[in-house]
Amino acid sequence: MSDARRVSTPPELLIDADAVHAVCRTFIADEFKKIGVRNAILGLSGGIDSALVAFLTADAIGADRLRTYILPYRTSAASSRDDALAVASALGCSVEEVPISAGVDAVEASLPAGTPITPIQRGNIAARMRMITLYHESARHDGIVMGTGNKSEAMIGYTTLHGDAACAINPIGDLYKSQVRALAAHLGVPDAILTKAPSADLWPGQTDEGEGGFDYPTLDRILFRLVDQGASAESVVADGFDQALVARIQKMIAASQFKREMPPFPKITT
Repeated sequence: MSDARRVSTPPELLIDADAVHAVCRTFIADEFKKIGVRNAILGLSGGIDSALVAFLTADAIGADRLRTYILPYRTSAASSRDDALAVASALGCSVEEVPISAGVDAVEASLPAGTPITPIQRGNIAARMRMITLYHESARHDGIVMGTGNKSEAMIGYTTLHGDAACAINPIGDLYKSQVRALAAHLGVPDAILTKAPSADLWPGQTDEGEGGFDYPTLDRILFRLVDQGASAESVVADGFDQALVARIQKMIAASQFKREMPPFPKITT
């Protein structure tokens, strides 16, 4: 195990890493028994979320049942591939690289002509192409797709429906980004991944915090108050947080509620 003290966690978000590790390990093992499949199918992005899920999954069901995939687009950073390979090497699990550029290009070419596709739209297409690949592999190898979305991203809607948000089970779905980092440090995720700036790798130089206009520790502290404690915006601001940022996060939570629910439908049967 690594020394989790190397990672700074806001005091209100401190976790008992051993206890959380045990809960996640049991959850994964129980879900595999319940579903009755053999293999875990996981996309390795080179980031901390997928790295943590890889470590948790290998521990729960064995590295021999973890099949990982690197799914680069042509603008993906070379360091992302290196970091993903480092995770697979550390765990001794299988890893396969499946480039998605041709698939993304084909989808773009098939769309109705109109305004140029923005980087965010292309990122969404890429996220869905990656998930198409992973679900294809899950069908081939008697597996289920592992989710890698953390609670911070889910609460503000920083996810792509039918893309990175798609999965069968998600071991880290109730962990804020700060807690993901702490647990990853505890489990020995490589230092290069622990210290890198979080990025969806949507375009060269893109980072989550730069695009979102926030840092994760501050975001997590605000989300913890609004979501877990049910605090009002006024009380969060009174705790010393920027009023405009609190209001923006509230708006993001509300606007992305549909991403956290099954699609609604009218009740017909009695």
